[in-house]
Amino acid sequence: MSGGVPLLAMQGMTKSFPGVRALRGVDLALAKGEVLALLGENGAGKSTLMRILGGAHPADSGTVEMEGRAVDLATPQASRQAGVAVIYQEFNLVPGLNAVENIFLGREVTRAGWVRRGKEREEARALFKRLGVELDVDLPCREFTTAQQQLVEIAKALALQARLLVMDEPSAALTSYEVERLFGIIRDLRAQGIGIIYISHRLEEIFRIADRVAILRDGVKVGERPIAGITRPEMIEMMVGRELKDEFPQRRTVPGPVRLEVSGLRRGRAVQDVSFSIRSGEILALAGLVGAGRTETARLLFGADAKEAGEIRLDGRTLVIDSPRAAIACGLGLLPEDRKQQGLVLQHSVRDNFALPNLDRLAPRGLVRRGAEREEFGAYVEQLRIRLPHQEERAAHLSGGNQQKVVLAKWLARRCEVLIFDEPTRGIDAGAKFEIYLLMNELAAQGKAILMISSELPEVIGMADRVLVMHEGRVTGEIAEARRATPEQIMQLAFA
Repeated sequence: MSGGVPLLAMQGMTKSFPGVRALRGVDLALAKGEVLALLGENGAGKSTLMRILGGAHPADSGTVEMEGRAVDLATPQASRQAGVAVIYQEFNLVPGLNAVENIFLGREVTRAGWVRRGKEREEARALFKRLGVELDVDLPCREFTTAQQQLVEIAKALALQARLLVMDEPSAALTSYEVERLFGIIRDLRAQGIGIIYISHRLEEIFRIADRVAILRDGVKVGERPIAGITRPEMIEMMVGRELKDEFPQRRTVPGPVRLEVSGLRRGRAVQDVSFSIRSGEILALAGLVGAGRTETARLLFGADAKEAGEIRLDGRTLVIDSPRAAIACGLGLLPEDRKQQGLVLQHSVRDNFALPNLDRLAPRGLVRRGAEREEFGAYVEQLRIRLPHQEERAAHLSGGNQQKVVLAKWLARRCEVLIFDEPTRGIDAGAKFEIYLLMNELAAQGKAILMISSELPEVIGMADRVLVMHEGRVTGEIAEARRATPEQIMQLAFA
């Protein structure tokens, strides 16, 4: 950083958990009105460092200064009083309360013991006006979109007069339009002198919004550069500790005969007369904008929602799929868009999660064969390079990439012939992405039929053999050779 007292100075930060050294003497500085991108693989220490800054974890050692003054961030309240606000991926909002009530929760505006609702509403509207947006402040937050809930979190930070704002994967669940609006708000906050730490695995965003980038690996800061002084390959190499010559691994599998056939699939306006086929060893991508019907199609295939019409055939055999249980029995596996809510039981161990769809083998008489369970899961831990301290670790404690591998492991153990990957690398770092891509290629080489849903166009072009594009529940076009496609071609079909 250039001369002057920084807004934030963290020095020598260390933190250990049982069996894990999460941070090893990390220094981090941030200037007023600066956007600092904090990068690193899952498990690199980013979240731990930010939780220390937010008062959620105490550091083992190290010092923190705000504008040259030492601060003790022992609690979330102390952090807020120091001018720090952290917006985590999982928002800290009470769904049944409206925007005003969430913004002022715990610090209500009162007079003579009575809450001044009118005054709070007036201040809340002023906060949203400052952000350049209009919001119905009386609506319960459960009725807001993800982007609107994020705005409430930012308004909370401004109401606390935060000088430093941490944003953890803020664009993960936003549409492209909502991302553009978010970037506009970030630029306005930067112009107001607010410092922002921006954490994202979407490297293209970093080049658009950040002034500087700091990179962590295995709990150590391995680099720090102005954004103009670093390239995308250099970022990836610093994050993973090795050179990735190709972001997407090459695959030489020649697709074979048709395995999965879908005809006339329909459910209301969400999915309208969708038909396609996937061959042995083929990766078919479903592309389109948020709300195009891609995830809804996957849910119909997997029996999570009831279809109104349509036929599904595997290897020429018509399948009767009226529930996820039936889909699993037919040889289908789904890696859902939201692995935390739909793919894992977070409070259970990773071994229990692995076993759940395989209990017919692992518990044939109602009693789980723990030895066989441990042995089989251990083999997949080694094969998929799942990083975890032990098999009893709760799924909630794993990084995003390792959580995704656990979900994949349970379907591999089922010997699924059709695998549906819905946003397979959302919230996953570059190194773990590459490993997921390799696994997808290995599955294709084994003759599996793979349906991949992705909002990242480089991923669609880099991984798929063919691309189907959807718009408002319908297939609007097919690109036969994905590697020759351009993002512009796909977007034209997505807006059809």
